[in-house]
Parts: sequence; C-alpha cells; structure tokens
Amino acid sequence: MPPSDRPIRTRQSKIGNPGLPAKSALERSSEATSSGSDAGSLQVPEAPAGGEVELTIDGFAPLVPDVDVDAAIARHGVGSRLGGLLLKARGLPKVPGVYLMKEASGHVIYVGKASVLPNRVASYFLPSTDLGFKKQPLLDAVVDFDVIPCEGEWEALLLESRLIKDTKPRFNAKLTDDKTFPYLVVTLRDEFPGVYITREPTDERFRGAKIFGPFTSVASLRHAVQLMQRVFQYRTCELEIRSDDPKNRHFRPCLLHAIRQCTAPCANRVTPERYRADIERFLRFLNGKRSQMLRELRDEMATAAGELRFEAAATLRDQIRAIEKLDERERRTGSAQFDWQPEVTMFAGDPAAALRSLQRAIGLDSAVRCMEAIDIAHLDGNETVGSKVCFIDGRPFKDGYRRYKVKSVDNDDYMAIREVVSRRYRDAGAGQELYPDVILIDGGLGQLHAALEAFAQLEIKPPMVISLAKKEELIYVQEKSEPIRLSREHLGLRLCQAIRDEAHRFAQHYHHLLRTQRVIGEPGGKRKKAKE
Repeated sequence: MPPSDRPIRTRQSKIGNPGLPAKSALERSSEATSSGSDAGSLQVPEAPAGGEVELTIDGFAPLVPDVDVDAAIARHGVGSRLGGLLLKARGLPKVPGVYLMKEASGHVIYVGKASVLPNRVASYFLPSTDLGFKKQPLLDAVVDFDVIPCEGEWEALLLESRLIKDTKPRFNAKLTDDKTFPYLVVTLRDEFPGVYITREPTDERFRGAKIFGPFTSVASLRHAVQLMQRVFQYRTCELEIRSDDPKNRHFRPCLLHAIRQCTAPCANRVTPERYRADIERFLRFLNGKRSQMLRELRDEMATAAGELRFEAAATLRDQIRAIEKLDERERRTGSAQFDWQPEVTMFAGDPAAALRSLQRAIGLDSAVRCMEAIDIAHLDGNETVGSKVCFIDGRPFKDGYRRYKVKSVDNDDYMAIREVVSRRYRDAGAGQELYPDVILIDGGLGQLHAALEAFAQLEIKPPMVISLAKKEELIYVQEKSEPIRLSREHLGLRLCQAIRDEAHRFAQHYHHLLRTQRVIGEPGGKRKKAKE
C-alpha cells in the first residue's frame, strides 16, 4: 500500500499538563493523560510513517510580553471568562509549544504554535485583540485551553501540523479542505532517495515513496527542507543516479556539495549504504524520534572511533552537533546571521523574500536557490577579462567565484560574453554538472542574445537566463521581447542589482590587476626596490 493510502493510527488522549517532561512533545502527545473533567478528547497520532509534518521556522508570532495583566483583567471584569484565561496564559512556562483552544463541550476548536507560550496565548485574550472577521468568533467560543511544551520551535511546528490534521478544529481551515497543498516526498525506491516538494503526491514517479503533509506554506516548507539539508545532506536534484553509472566518475557535483548540504551521490562521493543511513536518520527525525536517534548516533560514533574509523566518527559527530544546534539557530534574529561571509554581504534585505519575489517576477515554477552572474571588463580592448560570481540562497559563495582572461577577442563585449559563457558552462551543457537556477548577464538585450547564442551550441540548455541593464534597471528574460520593469524598491530587483554589482567589482579587480602588471611589470602592482 502506498504511504499516502495508509491509515493513520491514533489513540484517545487528553492533554493538559503544562510541565516540561524529559520526553519530546511528539512522544508526550501520544501518552498525555486527562488534566480535568473539562479537558477535551483529542486524536493524537503515534508518529505514523506517512504522518503530517511541518518543519519550518516561519509562522511564529511572538508578541510583546510586558503587558499590564492587571489592567487588562480589570477591563474584562474581575471573574470574567476572558480575564481568567488571560491570567492562566500569563502563568505558562516561557518555552516553545503548541496550544489547543477548547469550547464548553471540551472539543478542540483551534490549534496553534508559539515560540514563547505565555506571550502568544495571552495575546488572544487582551481587550485590544482583533483576530479578523474569520477568527474573531473564536473568542466567543473558547472557555479553556491546554498546552504542550516542546523542545524547540521546529518541534512545535511539526506537532501543530499533525494535531490539526488529526483533530480538524473548525477554526483551522487551511489544512482541512481539499485544496492542493504542498507535500514532502522521500523517494525510498531510488538507490539514492531524493527529498522533494510536490503538490501531486499521487504522481507515478512517487510510487512507493514516503509522503508527509500537507503543509500550509510552500515557502516555509522549502525553508525547512534547506535547514534539514544542512544536517542530513540529502539530494534534492531530479537526476537519475545509479552507483554503477560510469559517467559518475567525471560528473562535477553542484554547489550544494561544496557547502556541505549534499554528499554528492551523483559523483560517487558517498556509498549507497552511508547515504541510505542518512536518509533513515532523517525519517526518524521527522517521525519525532529525535532523542532515540541522538543516542544511536552517539553509539555509532563511539563504535567508529573504537574501530579507528575516524572519518566516519567525525561525520557522525558533525551530525550530532548540527541537530543539537537547531534550536540555537532558530533563536537567532535571522538566517542571514550565520554561515555566510559578512565582508561580502552587500544585500541588506531579506534574501529569502527577495528570491521569492524574483521567482514570481520572472515566472519560474521552482524556487531559486543558486544564482550566477557574468560580467566583462576591459579598457579600449586591453586586458579583456570576464568574471563569474555565485550566490546561494541570496548570499555570496566565494568558493564559486571564477575569473577568465578572454583570449578570442579584444574590444567586443558580445564575443567576450560568448567565450566566457562557453567556457563556464561547457560541462553543464554536456550533462556533467548542473546549471544554476538563474544565470544573470550584466547588460541589456544584446548581451542576453550573445549569451543565448553560446548556450544554443550546447546540448543541454539552462533553466533561466536573464540580463539586467544599467540606468533604467530593466530585466530581460529569455524568449521574451519585452523587458520586465520593476519598482526600484522591489526586493527581487535589488538582489539582482547586488549580484550584478558584485560581478562587476570582481571583473574590475582582475582587470586592474592585469593592467597594473602590464604597466609596472610586477604581479599585484608591487614595485621592487631600485637596485643601487
């Protein structure tokens, strides 16, 4: 039976204890007991293989904690229903978790998540609260609430999605209708299983796959997949990979391998057994068995070290540390605060939002993660050079920077672009590596056509090539005659400008280096002391 057709096993449970036991929230949710006669009866899944999961760090709404509780209760009236709920909410533990709003009959009518339970739950019962016309009736129906504290925000998100699908509260409309929401799919039938996001989980190519979902936000789901990829290093590409394929020896892995987000099975950099072990750990993580998985990882690390397999032990150690730091990462002010090189971070906005804006503007169906930009620099045809810069998730990746000394022409930007494009993407055009999601050419329509002429000579074509013209800042897109004109404040445009400017800076630096070397005769422009 395909995973999507498997029935979800549930057990009757009542949830009410706001304490924080040692077990994870997913384990506690299956073992919770009644907290009183008014505690509603819930259907809580036992971490099913096809269970509903939402692994994101978006969607939380932490509110101002220093409200005047006494004044708010006085406005509601002493002994009032909302005043009592506000007082109860302010006494909750200050930890992440899930809250369940209940009506007089004890049924759960709303399930939500919080990064700090008292801040979020208390915000519902303030006199100034306005939930909108769809959710405002919730305040008239709720008479009590229960909470389930969690180890971190990621666990609260996972548990919230599962509880919504199981209990179907009437004020949680997003996940209870029949709209086409995104799913997370792990293709276990493949020798090297991939992790994908799809809105068609019943597609033939996902037969035998493990399916999680649905989820309310595809953007949040993509963010979660990227976050987990840093730990478990699974592949998300659409390549058909076999370990016995002789082409793997010459295949160049994509940049996800360089930044340690994929173990590159496409180039035989990992054995099928080790890759499968990482996927199994990933699945156990999704099913809420985090504590058990960490214990097993530590045992495996100790065994590997005892057998003098230090490389394997170091890999397991890195996975353990990455899992333990997930909560610490979520507490930071933003994902842009780590893993990148601050000295070349010139885009001041939110990279994730900018990439989504760019994706919509140029009409791409898939998310944009990797972008490369190409620029040409010369002075009257002398020292003509090209540059290629790489941005991943909206941030510079300096290991992917390349510079080219143009050999075929002098004072012809179009021919120089053709040469640089041909040299850079020769392997991708032959199927020996993957293209970036978007290739940006510095220039207007002529420069774009020059690049497309070079790509036309290759067997495999890139997914998207655009150019950005200076002054008017128009974006030209392949196969479209009219440019895209965006607001100067558009995040997608500003990101393209930042990448283009970085490519221009990198090309100019190399050009000045060569020109100085030609004039002075010394690499780097350093003069020798005159001989006496």
